Amino acid sequence: MKIVAGVDEVGRGSLIGPVYAAAVILNKNVNKKLLKDSKSLTKNNREFLAKYIKKNSVWAVAKASVKEIEKINILHASLLAMKRSIKKLKLKPSITLIDGNKLPELNGYKLKYVIKGDQKISEISAASIIAKVARDRFITKLSKKFKKYAWDKNAGYGTKEHLKAIKKFGITHYHRKTFGPIHNILSPK
Repeated sequence: MKIVAGVDEVGRGSLIGPVYAAAVILNKNVNKKLLKDSKSLTKNNREFLAKYIKKNSVWAVAKASVKEIEKINILHASLLAMKRSIKKLKLKPSITLIDGNKLPELNGYKLKYVIKGDQKISEISAASIIAKVARDRFITKLSKKFKKYAWDKNAGYGTKEHLKAIKKFGITHYHRKTFGPIHNILSPK
């Protein structure tokens, strides 16, 4: 029997926090029609589907820290988070389908990337939902401590409001200092 895992990451473009990845192996009984790319779902739908997926699959979530992102860059940190999520799965997949056009280095696993996989492959859609809900929960909790940055609304992305707050209040240790907008604020020309 072929065991297919789907993998996706979330938070690559954010200016704050870790990048998250999830790996999911769906049970046969899952209604795949429900699964879509996490970005096309409402927050409530994502929350509902995350519970549904977790109940009906083998899944794992992993992340790469801000320190790791700054040390090895966001692409490599995303691949690292993906690798960690795959290795955390309780079942070893026969094949692992990864959203995007790059693969993590992982010996002993059959990996294949799928461009726009989160829109085409149910397992990758499921992984995108699990990863997004996990990261959103982390950011929501963080935003209670750092209300001035409105992370509960912008998820740490470079919105006008967030950039204005950085200029006014400075950065936190959750900010990714190597990212353009923050780097430019820290070291103006």
